Amino acid sequence: KMAIQGPSGSGKTYSALLTAHGLTGDWKKIAVLDTENGSAHLYSDLGEYLVLNMTPPYSPEEYMEAIKSASEQGIECLIIDSISSEWSGQGGILDIHSNIPGNSFAAWSKVTPRHNAFIQSILQSNLHIIATMRSKTDYVMNEKNGKHVPEKVGLKAVQREDVEYEFTIVMELSQRHIATISKDRTGLFKNKPEVSLSAEVGKLIAQWCNSGGGDDTDNVEIVQENFTNRINSCLSVAELMELYNNNSEQHVSHRDLFIKRKNQINVKLNTYSNNELHH
Repeated sequence: KMAIQGPSGSGKTYSALLTAHGLTGDWKKIAVLDTENGSAHLYSDLGEYLVLNMTPPYSPEEYMEAIKSASEQGIECLIIDSISSEWSGQGGILDIHSNIPGNSFAAWSKVTPRHNAFIQSILQSNLHIIATMRSKTDYVMNEKNGKHVPEKVGLKAVQREDVEYEFTIVMELSQRHIATISKDRTGLFKNKPEVSLSAEVGKLIAQWCNSGGGDDTDNVEIVQENFTNRINSCLSVAELMELYNNNSEQHVSHRDLFIKRKNQINVKLNTYSNNELHH
């Protein structure tokens, strides 16, 4: 169970789709519960995933029915885009609460069980679930090319307080489409403060799930194998050095592999130069 939060334009839907494809390996096993006015259809060129369009009221029960329907249709990964509507959308929890007459505090005793049932339907589902959440946004001034320019940043997720505690992994997307890991029970992203969401990330999570989802030794082995592949995929010394400088925690365990890959790249460059001279 994974949550992706971020401001508008940060790429939540697209990132969720790529991750879901890595998890399942089959676009036809993916469904998107779309509460964002048909935004899921914008990426239909990626593959034949299923879209379940949801319109108001965004009540907890409507979400729960959609989760049940996806399971019955043989879906393996459900992207709920987004669960913010269940909280703050038309017919959502806050809307329901505001329309209950009488004491506002007492009204929470009526709506809280409904929200809790929705959260439990996610946690107890036999599906992989990726839930997106909109973030309240603000602007900060960042320096770019010697000038200070405003950049949109996400703040608190639009959902109930502390909802992130319910998920196995929580990622926060920036406007650069880079995810910051704010919670990770898998250990897959330890010492990796940022990651670009992709099918490869989904495959890594799928391996963790299939390994039993609780063996720290397996988690470390998967992460180490993934980092080895990143070293071997470097095509230039500059690219290799960038990877080395950004991952100081891997220096000792991968020192020999870094040196080996550097030598391989230099051999290829020398071979290319010699061939050029002969021609």
